[in-house]
Amino acid sequence: MHWHAYTWLGHGPDLRHEAERRPSSPDFATSPLPPMRTGDWLARPRTRIAETFEDVDKAANWMAGEYAPLRPPGDTTPLEYRLAVAADLLPRGVDVQWSEWLHGGRFVTVGMICCPNRHVNHPCPMLR
Repeated sequence: MHWHAYTWLGHGPDLRHEAERRPSSPDFATSPLPPMRTGDWLARPRTRIAETFEDVDKAANWMAGEYAPLRPPGDTTPLEYRLAVAADLLPRGVDVQWSEWLHGGRFVTVGMICCPNRHVNHPCPMLR
């Protein structure tokens, strides 16, 4: 198993465009919006992959590095706790996604997606 990293930072109201966030949509492959299901990131072109990891600690630390500068001031979940949970879940085949509403209606998501993925049947985007 390995993990692909994905991020999205944008205007939260854009998330209402649910049709293009589903793989059945003709706009799915080119949409910048995060998919409705985490595993569906794997159906996007490989150019959307921010990083790929084979080491769980490096994967979790990458997430923390991406998330920490965007972390909202009122976030009450310690980053160390997020790291511990990610390090526990990822090797067990569970996708990890940290998402938050930011000031001004912006929304951020930082995700680490298991590949292969047990919830969706998409091939590894690196092999296409």
